[in-house]
Amino acid sequence: MNYADFLRDLLAPLRLYDLSAGIGAAELDAAGGAMDEMFRELLRQEQEACPAAALDYGLTRYEELLPYTPAYLTLDDRRRALIALLRIDDCSFTPADLQNTIAGCGLSAVIRETGTHFTVEVSFPLNRGIPENFPRIRERIEQILPCHLDVQYVFIYSSWQDIESALPTWQELEERVSSWKELEVYLP
Repeated sequence: MNYADFLRDLLAPLRLYDLSAGIGAAELDAAGGAMDEMFRELLRQEQEACPAAALDYGLTRYEELLPYTPAYLTLDDRRRALIALLRIDDCSFTPADLQNTIAGCGLSAVIRETGTHFTVEVSFPLNRGIPENFPRIRERIEQILPCHLDVQYVFIYSSWQDIESALPTWQELEERVSSWKELEVYLP
C-alpha cells in the first residue's frame, strides 16, 4: 500500500471528502507521492547507516572516519573489513583479538602464533597462491597489527593430491590448466 491509499483509508470514515476524484484526490495523490519518496529515502539512509548492509556512500563515510581504509576485492570483503576495523581496540593483543583485528585486511585471513616470541603467521585459507593486490593487503595488515610483532605470510597452493583427486588424467589437466601458475592455484 502506498501513502496516498493510506491517507484515503485514514480520511474515509469522516465522509467529508470525495477521495476518488477532484482536487481532494489530487492533493492526496501529491501528498502520498511525497511521503512515498521520503519513505524510500529513509529506507536507503537506514541501509547505508549499517555497515553490514550499506552499498555505497555509507561505507565511504565510515571509511572516512577511520585511520585506515580497508583493502578489499568485493563488496562483501569491504563490509567485513570495515566492520573489523570498527572493532579494533588499541590494547587487544590476545590471539582472539588479533584474529578479529586481522579481518580488517579485507580477505579471510587466519593469524596464529608461531612459538617464536613476537612472531605470528598470517595465512589466507580461502585463497590459493598469493592474493590479488597483496602489496596493499600486506600494508594494511602491518598497519593494523601491533608494530612489535614480526609477521610471516603463509600462502596455500594446490597439492598434487588435490589436483589428482580433481583431475584424474593428464588430458583433463591439460584441458583445464594451461600454465604452471594456474596449476599451483587450481581450486578443485
